[in-house]
Amino acid sequence: MNTTALPARTEVAIVGGGPTGLALAVTLASAGIDHVVLDRLAEGANTSRAAVVHARTLEVLDELGASEELIARGVQVTRFAVRDGARRLLTVPFDRLPTPHPYTLMVPQYETEAVLLDRLRALGGDVHRPYEVASVVQDEDGVTLTMTTGETLRAAYAVGADGMHSTVRQAAGIGFTGNAYAESFVLADVVMDWAPGPVEVSLTFGTAGLTVVAPLPGGHYRVVATVDDAPPAPDIDFVQRLLDERAPGQARISGLAWSSRFRVHHRVADHYRAGRLLLAGDAAHVHSPAGGQGMNTGIQDGHALGRAFATGQLDGYEAQRRPVAQRVVSFTHRMTRVATTRNPMVRGARNTMLPLLGHTALPKKLATELAELNYR
Repeated sequence: MNTTALPARTEVAIVGGGPTGLALAVTLASAGIDHVVLDRLAEGANTSRAAVVHARTLEVLDELGASEELIARGVQVTRFAVRDGARRLLTVPFDRLPTPHPYTLMVPQYETEAVLLDRLRALGGDVHRPYEVASVVQDEDGVTLTMTTGETLRAAYAVGADGMHSTVRQAAGIGFTGNAYAESFVLADVVMDWAPGPVEVSLTFGTAGLTVVAPLPGGHYRVVATVDDAPPAPDIDFVQRLLDERAPGQARISGLAWSSRFRVHHRVADHYRAGRLLLAGDAAHVHSPAGGQGMNTGIQDGHALGRAFATGQLDGYEAQRRPVAQRVVSFTHRMTRVATTRNPMVRGARNTMLPLLGHTALPKKLATELAELNYR
């Protein structure tokens, strides 16, 4: 835990020490811009949560001097398979993408945070913990952030990288337009024998819901699945039954490292800036985990915002990044709805068309979209 006392003033106060806030902090530190990162947790989370780092994010991490170490900690996967049960419908290849990183890197989020934090510390920065922001008030000359302890921090600008329930967004009075998915999502990291093996990310369609299985370091697999009503902490038997139903004969689980249930929204902030208050990451956009693009979009937000501070082009930040979020939210929403449809006619048409579309430009187009290379 870092209990370093807060300074009285800073140029940029960053609320939230996750991947988005850390990417912003590293970008600012590299540019020599004074900043303070605040996080309400006593220490960084040690659960894996987001586990996919796409090619465009790795390009950004190249610029931040953080990619080499992260790549060493992860598993490189070069294809994304779309299935219905055990039947392969479509293969989306990443190994021919025009990038120095023609793959998807599978690595737990806490590793991504640790690498970014190490890089920030190498540049002389750190995260101030635990400091929970109770109020954010801006005026013509700056922003005053008051902690739950009563301590205050004065900043020229404040950035909300503090998640879906962002204190900064609420203080800015910015709307968060969208809706919630009716289904709950199960997240589990397991040890198992998995028939497709650790060479691909598998997205499996089914009438019961969408299921994604992806390899992680250390022989683990990440399972993400939509479930009508999941228990708060799914146990090993629940996850095994889920995979037996949706991928019969494909999985045999021998261990459960971590699991949770969560609800997912698809929302985009109406604006990314209100005066001296700005938004990035989940404070600005949330969406389905299908495709694993949430953390990636947030890290790219942080980098873009840091560059906007460095170049004095803050007015262009929203115009650059909000359309990206709108596109990601729309894309993942369509992918989730196509995957989870229970209409037999739509399912039949989908399962007939996808193998045919595999012989067109669609697989490369999907790979480029998932890798976020369109957002350079």
